[in-house]
Amino acid sequence: MKGIVFVEFLEMVDEKFGYDVTEEIIKKSDLASGGAYTSIGTYPHGEIVALTKNLSAITNIEADILVKIFGQYLVTRFQTLFPKYFENIDDALTLLENVNDYIHVEVRKLYEDAQLPEISTQRTLDEGLILNYKSARGMGDLAEGMILGAIEIFGAKYELIREDLQEQDNCQCIMFTLKKKAPIN
Repeated sequence: MKGIVFVEFLEMVDEKFGYDVTEEIIKKSDLASGGAYTSIGTYPHGEIVALTKNLSAITNIEADILVKIFGQYLVTRFQTLFPKYFENIDDALTLLENVNDYIHVEVRKLYEDAQLPEISTQRTLDEGLILNYKSARGMGDLAEGMILGAIEIFGAKYELIREDLQEQDNCQCIMFTLKKKAPIN
């Protein structure tokens, strides 16, 4: 897993829970890296899992909730760090449509060894979107958080429905449906 994810995760923990909590989860996680990450490095996926489990134990917040919170945080950080991916994007659906065919292509140019999830999208007749996610890492909660973050960035009014599908080729498969919310009168 690319180091930028680890760097941003620890930044989020610092910001939301404090430096002492960050130090504690690093110590409790017994990491091969020692918790020293660079954004361009590559680290075992198990380290982010260990960090999240220990953060969950300390904060009494379920790990899946923490990963979703991190996903929301991460997409806003990507907007700051990589503004070109957000240029000429006016809404959350367009951003999500660009993930596989534009953003992931650009990421692979920077990080040839990046193991990214497969994302496909399809617009629906009711002005919504279906996003299919497939990943060997099983980071569907992160994807869900990032989708929620994209909705938030653009102030969109969508309901997000998640349907966990049967695994394929040892990969987690999820269908996310974004349905436009009816205006409240």
